[in-house]
Amino acid sequence: MFRLEITPLFKYTFSMLNKNNVKKIIDALIAEYPDAGCELDYGTKYQLLVSVMLSAQTTDASVNKVTPELFAAAPDAKAMAKLTQQELEDCIRSIGLYKNKARNILAMTNMLLEKYSGEVPGDFDSLVSLPGVGRKTANVVLAEAFGQQQIAVDTHVFRLANRIGLTDAKDVLRTELGLQKALPHDLWTIMHHALIIHGRRCCHARKPECGHCPINDICEKNGLQ
Repeated sequence: MFRLEITPLFKYTFSMLNKNNVKKIIDALIAEYPDAGCELDYGTKYQLLVSVMLSAQTTDASVNKVTPELFAAAPDAKAMAKLTQQELEDCIRSIGLYKNKARNILAMTNMLLEKYSGEVPGDFDSLVSLPGVGRKTANVVLAEAFGQQQIAVDTHVFRLANRIGLTDAKDVLRTELGLQKALPHDLWTIMHHALIIHGRRCCHARKPECGHCPINDICEKNGLQ
C-alpha cells in the first residue's frame, strides 16, 4: 500500500502562530518600516551581485564604504576580470574575509563572462552555479535586480523568524521554506527587509528591546528562548 512520507527537510518549517497573528505581525512590521529596502549602494545588476557577495558576515555599511572605489576601478565584469587578486584585496581589505571574497568574486566574474557574456542571469539555478553565490545571495539579486518575490535568509531573518514564531526551524533552508509557507507570496521581499531592519534596530540578538517592539504582544519568544 502506498504511503506518503514527509521528508526531514520539511519538518519543523511551519509557523507556530495562527494566520491571524501572522497577519498582525506582517501589518505591524510593514507599518513600522514602510520604506524597508536594500541598503547596499549599487548601480547595476553586476554591482549588486558583487555587493551582496561582499556583505556576507559583515554589515551593509561596511560594504558601502569600499564599493565606491571598487566600482570606480571595476564597474562591470570585464573591468573586474582585469584586476589581480591583490588589487581586489587592496580595495576591500577593510571588510571581513576579504581574501576569500576577492577569490570568489574573480572566479564568479570569469564564469559570468564565459557563460553569460558578463550579464547577471535572472534565474536561481544559474545564479547559485556561480562561485561564491549561495541561496541568500541569489535570492537578494532576484528580488532587487529582477523584481521577483524572494525571501533571503541572513542571520537577522533566521534569528527573528524563529524567535518570533513565524517558523520553527533549525537551519537556514528550513527557515526559508517555513517563511514561504507562512507569508503571502506578494509580501516575501518586503518582509525580508522588514525583518532585517527590525533585527538591526529593535530585536537584537542578545538584548532585544521588547518594551519598544510593535509585535511584543504576539511574539512567541518566551517559548523559544
